[in-house]
Amino acid sequence: MTSPVDYKLSATRIFLEAVAAVHPYSLITQSIRLTETHLTVGDQLLEIAEIGHIYVIGAGKATAAMAKAVEDVLGNRIAGGVIVVKYGHTMPLKYISIIEAAHPIPDQNGVEGTKRMLQLLATISPRDLVIALFSGGGSALLTDMPPGCTLEDMQLCFDLLLRSGASIKEINTIRKHLSAVKGGQLAKAVYPARLVSLLLSDVIGDPVDVIASGPTVADPSTFADAWQVIEKYNLQQHISTNITLHLQRGLEKQIPDTPKPADPLFLQMNTKVIGSNAIALQAAGKTAESMGFTTKIGRADIQGDAPQAAYALVEEARTIAADITIPKPVCLLTGGETTVVVTGNGKGGRNQHFALCAALQLAPGEKIVILSAGTDGTDGPTDAAGAVVDGFTVSNAAQMDLAAADYVSRHDSYDFFRQAGGHITTGPTMTNVMDIMLAIIY
Repeated sequence: MTSPVDYKLSATRIFLEAVAAVHPYSLITQSIRLTETHLTVGDQLLEIAEIGHIYVIGAGKATAAMAKAVEDVLGNRIAGGVIVVKYGHTMPLKYISIIEAAHPIPDQNGVEGTKRMLQLLATISPRDLVIALFSGGGSALLTDMPPGCTLEDMQLCFDLLLRSGASIKEINTIRKHLSAVKGGQLAKAVYPARLVSLLLSDVIGDPVDVIASGPTVADPSTFADAWQVIEKYNLQQHISTNITLHLQRGLEKQIPDTPKPADPLFLQMNTKVIGSNAIALQAAGKTAESMGFTTKIGRADIQGDAPQAAYALVEEARTIAADITIPKPVCLLTGGETTVVVTGNGKGGRNQHFALCAALQLAPGEKIVILSAGTDGTDGPTDAAGAVVDGFTVSNAAQMDLAAADYVSRHDSYDFFRQAGGHITTGPTMTNVMDIMLAIIY
């Protein structure tokens, strides 16, 4: 019989193949094609003779690789560009300027990168084409502040939101209404030039207005929606007065809301999602089948509390384990993005926390392996993508005087796996389509 260690390695291999399938370079080269007379970008077929200059903008963890692919297709037809990426997620570019900035809490580099992007867009003409490349992380990397607010105000606000357990949609609703570029407002800077946006989705259901806070698409949310999020998580007394005043001015209609779907500025805008979690899961399924697993692809919309999601995956794995009609070993694949309400002072991320909570649910020696990892290669403020556990993880750790339950209570999953083993470390993958959570039942 194959050992549990081998099944953990199998789980890791399946995850890595899923990540490879959504590498933005290949996705972009499938989405942009150039001939002597025409340029295809996403779903748009454009005549070369009708295009003035071509510019490239964007932000996100995967945007450097996206931009590199655009450069390789279009070469010196690119007149210029500006993208903002997370530190360490850069690639050599020839025609497009690249700025590295902080994520998930924004920094001054993000502010400067956004300013340079707007300066570039101020020079374009109506005949020009702007190709926008956005991926997960773009919301934090594309950074500006409302009048009267400071970067410190923004950093505090988003740190509170990230710790509150708010969903990405809720967080991005706030981000849109504390910005002059998010929520369709970057499209204003492009108009009346033509704009085509290519998106790599890190959001459940792939809603284009939520991916990177939808800077180039219409925004259905309002200032009232943003304030409801503040109230839902009881942040009124914790965010800065400057932030509160800005949101209140929006509520009182003293300042305009974000552009809505009926706005004519979007008539020349085209948007296409070119990569998603579902694509990654399909690739993972093919890999698992080639390795001899009975493969089941489950939901790609796992969300909510990470511990509860971990317990649910363990229970689903147990149901499969008990079904004698299903040939073993089995690989159950799911995806999505959970949240964690942080109460301790430890170090970790939602995937490592998910994995450790799952480990605590498994009985000693239970024939189940659980993996949870981020396709971007980073989980929270750590250098790990996630972790993989089995029925021996907790008992083996106990022999090292590591009490898994204590590490969960302190939200210190990173230090647990650093000592006990189980980390999945990929480095920056240059892509981002949320997380993969899988179970192997043997």
